[in-house]
This record gives sequence, structure tokens and C-alpha cells, in this order.
Amino acid sequence: MSLSSTPPLGRRSRLLLGLAAAAIAFAAADTYVVVLALPDMMSSVGLDVDQLQRAAPIISGFLLGYIGILPLIGRISDLRGRVPVLVGSMLIFAMGSVITAAAYNLDTLVAGRFIQGVGGGGLIPPTLALVADAWPPARRGLPLGIVGAVQELGSVLGPLYGAVILAFGDWRDIFWLNCAVALVIAAAMSRLGDRDTSTTRPRAPIDWIGLALFVIGLVAFTLVLMQPDSLTTGVTSGRAFLPILGESRWLTPMAVTSAAFFVAFSARQALARNPLLAWRSWATTARQTDLLGAGLLALMLGAIIVTFASAEPENGALSRQAPWLIPVALVALGAFVYRQRTAASPLIPQRALAARPAWGALVVSFFIGAALIAALVDIPLFARLTVYRDSQLDAALVLVRFLIALPVGAVLGGYLARWFSPRVLTLFAMAVSAVAFVHMATWDRYALNDSYETISLIVAGLGFGLAIAPVNASLLEFTADTVHGIASALLVVARMIGMLIGISALTTIGLHAFYAASDRIAPVQDLCNGSDTACQAYRDALLDAGISQLHAVFIGAAVCAALAGVLAAFLLPARDTVRP
Repeated sequence: MSLSSTPPLGRRSRLLLGLAAAAIAFAAADTYVVVLALPDMMSSVGLDVDQLQRAAPIISGFLLGYIGILPLIGRISDLRGRVPVLVGSMLIFAMGSVITAAAYNLDTLVAGRFIQGVGGGGLIPPTLALVADAWPPARRGLPLGIVGAVQELGSVLGPLYGAVILAFGDWRDIFWLNCAVALVIAAAMSRLGDRDTSTTRPRAPIDWIGLALFVIGLVAFTLVLMQPDSLTTGVTSGRAFLPILGESRWLTPMAVTSAAFFVAFSARQALARNPLLAWRSWATTARQTDLLGAGLLALMLGAIIVTFASAEPENGALSRQAPWLIPVALVALGAFVYRQRTAASPLIPQRALAARPAWGALVVSFFIGAALIAALVDIPLFARLTVYRDSQLDAALVLVRFLIALPVGAVLGGYLARWFSPRVLTLFAMAVSAVAFVHMATWDRYALNDSYETISLIVAGLGFGLAIAPVNASLLEFTADTVHGIASALLVVARMIGMLIGISALTTIGLHAFYAASDRIAPVQDLCNGSDTACQAYRDALLDAGISQLHAVFIGAAVCAALAGVLAAFLLPARDTVRP
């Protein structure tokens, strides 16, 4: 390939960012697509609609994969490069989509969602690092804002995407389409990533034998999962699905065939001159990555996720497993800190986050997440409690104003980052969101019928969006180029953990307000006493208690947003700050 056929670095960077942004938007949409498909997914694995608690791992499994492995993927992107990790993440996402689409019980469904989460979450750190690699600090604001916008846009596109697919097919079609789109994006990334402006060496030939071995093994693996009736009921083809021993489908000739092709593929990668996967160089990367440290951090994050994500709000802020999960998280944290101090190549390189704006961005991101989750969860609850009691869909649509304003604010914040420092822009953004939450705390039962009252939804969304680019830019500017991947991963982790802890803490505060208001209501037998008017008064009093609960949550969210702004004023850089 001649140099004349290679696009300029600026154009190549924009193309890569466009593909990465499309991948992030697609993966983010998949996070929310389950909202509509969950009832059908539950019934396909033998769960009734009223068994939502048993179906919780379908959601938390994706979240666990999304957060738990993120630091490891971020570090690998620092060592291996951005494009290989982006391509690998899309392939992992495609594999998770196949397993989800072909799932035959709850375990395989959760496993597929977990793998999807690993792939989807793995897209964000290398994309943010790619922006830092390709754009100078003064010009990073807008591309960072675009990345933040497409990530948030997934919350709007996901349910719409799911609704369109479900209108013409079943829930499995969503994930089959996921796989196809992910493979196309991965191929485009790989093709563009192979273009090297510094050399005229020809591209290495594709290992077609290795590719064929992998594809055949994947097809056989999918057939083991799906057990299609057209094959299992055949006189000849059905023999491939009869277990050799016992009753497990994983001991059938088809399963053995799948395993054999994957073993052959692995052997091919070790022996081929130009393998699809460079095992030898990946082995070197593994030694530099500190897999033990990554495992300890993943264990800690996993324990935190399960502790808070599986909590039942009516019973408290923590899950029933908290008494043993919290000690596990603390032990894992202690072991990780020790590993960081003693490892030759720790997962987080020494002094990677030593600069105040770098670790300050993580702290600010945590409190932004704690405030943001209140809007995502409690605004629809308020709508359902007051105006849209008979329509969960209409209640959810109230949040659309907020969700559309958020990506608009992200792009606007990236644009304004040219003229305003991260400190000023984030302080203003969080002050705006805090004021919007305070206004929400004044809503009465009829507030959502007034379009003027819902302006606070748009204002809050704009505020959260405005903060995305300056916080990301602060982190990337004050960390070395060699740690942008791990630093970006930790920023995402900080926000997600803030969301988990925030919703639990705010829900607890809200419940205390509800119980306090309920205690002031006379017993039902004293109020009703055969009178419809009195009974209606009792129901109104209970409604007011529920509104008090959500008002308390909104005030708590306003406090979190205000704390994020104040911390940004002290920790994030001013315009005249010079990078060390």
C-alpha cells in the first residue's frame, strides 16, 4: 500500500473516532434494550413475570461485566494500543450476543449478558484514550463531548431499537442483529487500524485456515446452545446431539466437535507465521498487566456491585448478602493495595494519578454519578406515582426530555471547553443541575401536567451533559500518555460506583421521609370508617407521603450535584494551570 493511498492522520483519527463512537452508542443502546425484552427473555428460560428478583442477574450480570473488567481492559489498551482493544472488545461483544441469543436457561442467558458487558464496557477506555492520543489538550473538548453524547444517547435509542425489532421478531433477533453489527464494526476498525502512515510494508496475509477453524467451532458451539428442532429430530443429524455420557448437552458429539475446532484454532495461532491472534506478544502483555491485581480489583468491584445492585429498596440499601459481600470487598481492596505496592508492574502504574486534577476528576465523577442516578430512576417513579398511574410507558417517556438534553449538553460542553476551564465549566454545570433538582423537590401531584414545571428536566439534563467533557479532559491532560487507558477506565468505574452507592443511599433517605410522613397519618380504620370521602383522604395522605419520599431523594441528589461542583472548584484545573 502506497503512502498516497493512506488518509492523513487527522482524517484517520476522525474515522476511527467515528467508528468507536458508533460502537459505544450501539453497546449503550444494548444496555437499555432489555427494558422491553426482559419479560420475553424471562419466559424463554422458564421464569414468570412475577419472578423479577430471580431475573435480576440478567441486568446485574451485564453491569458486572461492564465495570469489573474495565480496569484490566484499560491497562491492556495502554500496552497493546487502542485499535486492537477496540476490535477485541467488539468481538467479545459479538460473542456475548451469540450466547445470549442462543441461551437455553438462566445461567447461559446471564453468561451471555456478562460477556456482552465486558465487550461493551471495554470500548470506552480506549476511545477516550484515542481522543487524547490524536488531539492536543486544547482541542479535546469537542471529541470528548461527542463520545459522551453518543454514550448517553443509548438510553434513548435502546428502547426504540428494541421496540422496532420486537415489532417484527422476537427478543433473540435483537442479539443476533447485535452480533452482525458488531462484526461489521470490528472489521471496519481492523481495516482502518491496519493503515500505518509510517511504513510502506505490505499487509500480512490473513490466516484463512485459522479463521475457518474458528468460524466452524463457533457455529458448532451455537448449535449446541440452540438445539434446533430441525436437526435434533432428524434420524441422522439428531445423533450429533445425543449425549455420549449422562444427559448434558456439553457431552454430545456436536459439543466435542466444537471443542476440537477451538483447540485446533489455538494450536494454529501458536504455530502459524501470521496468526489471527499473536499469542506470543499477548503473553508478554499478560506479564506486564498484573493479572493478579486486576483479579483482586474485579473481585472488589463485583462484591460492591452485587451488594448494591441486588438490594431490595423496600428492605434497605444493601442486599441480603451484604454481611459477607462487604468483608469480601474489604479484603480484596486490602490485597489489591498491597499488590499495587509490591508488584513489579502494578495494574495502576505508580504515580499515574498523582496530579490533583487527575484523582480529582475521579472524585468529581463519583458524585456526578450519585446525583445522576436519582434522575434516571426517581423521575419516572414520580410520574408513575402522580400523573401516569395506569401507564408505565407514559411515565418512562417523561424522562425523555432529560435524556435528550443530556447528549445535547455533552456536545455543548465539549464546544465550550475551548473557552472555559474544566473548573469553571463543571462548577457551573453542577450548579445548574443542583438548582433543577431543588425545583423538582417542589413538585406537587399535578406538576407534570404543566409543561413549565418540566423545564427543570431539560435544565438538569443539560447540566449533567455539560460536565462530561471537562471532567474527562481534566483527567486526560494530567495523566501521562502511557496510562490514558487505565485512567479512563477508572473514571468510568468511579461514576458507575457512584451511581450504585448513590441510588442506595438516596433511596434509604427517601424511605425515612416516607415512614416519617406515614407516621403522621391516622390509621385507616379511623379515617375511612365507611365514608368514601374519608377513604379518599387517606389515599391522598399516602400519596403525599410517597411524594415526600421522592422530594427527599431530589434534595439528596441536589446535595450530591452541589458537592460535585464544589469539589470541581477545588480539584479541577483552572485555565492558567500548567500540566506538570
